[in-house]
Amino acid sequence: MPLTSGLSGARVLVTAASQGIGFGAARAFLEEGARVVINSSNSSRLDAAVGRLAPIGEVHGVVANLKDRTELDRLLAETRAHLGGLDTLVYVTGSPRPGVFMEQEYEDWARAAELLVVSPAYLARRAAETMLAQRTGGRMVFLTSVAIREPIPTIATSNVCRIAIAGLVRTLARELGPKRIRVNGILPGYIATDRVHEVLADAARRKGTTPEAERTALVQQIPLGRIGTPEELARAVLFLGSELSSYVSGAMLPVDGAILRSVG
Repeated sequence: MPLTSGLSGARVLVTAASQGIGFGAARAFLEEGARVVINSSNSSRLDAAVGRLAPIGEVHGVVANLKDRTELDRLLAETRAHLGGLDTLVYVTGSPRPGVFMEQEYEDWARAAELLVVSPAYLARRAAETMLAQRTGGRMVFLTSVAIREPIPTIATSNVCRIAIAGLVRTLARELGPKRIRVNGILPGYIATDRVHEVLADAARRKGTTPEAERTALVQQIPLGRIGTPEELARAVLFLGSELSSYVSGAMLPVDGAILRSVG
């Protein structure tokens, strides 16, 4: 029997998808025949993204701030209105500003926790309610970072707060598995997005070098010898967000060119 993603007609929500990793994931689902809602807090970027994706398949945009409970509720409500339900949730989010631990103020930690801990947990709850009411099962994929396994020196808030995603994935996989809802996470390494450019620029400023020099040094640490692309990461998201991974739940999958050195 040939492999199939089972995504034709599937109802998918991808957050923070007007560019970068989220946009690449949305494109991959559309190419498999899914019906997709993408989200951003920036209306102009969202409209542009919908315009770029519309020739591929059915796509809708919903403007919502992932740090606002009311807007998260509305995001799920509008997703159901557009698609008639929800089969796959893909949680992507922006990142807190770079900085070492001693540079972070109370407000920095509060914002990071809101975005990287509270928001994904609350959205998962609302998505699970929708999937449970449908009685058809479902899939959730949460994007975090290799930094939760091996902290990166200049992104202290991400190092600390993104670890919560691993706990969320394992907790939900156990609780929702009996209801045929699978929950997995992805640990991206260095992917060619604005975030990587921001981190390299910050490192260059601290060291008195250039972003180009920092990029060269970084690539030398990656066994595959290059920074990954959003399209490559999207394939992993598609795998975990489809029936191709029908017996995978509670996993945290690195997509990092083998830069992680740790085992387990």
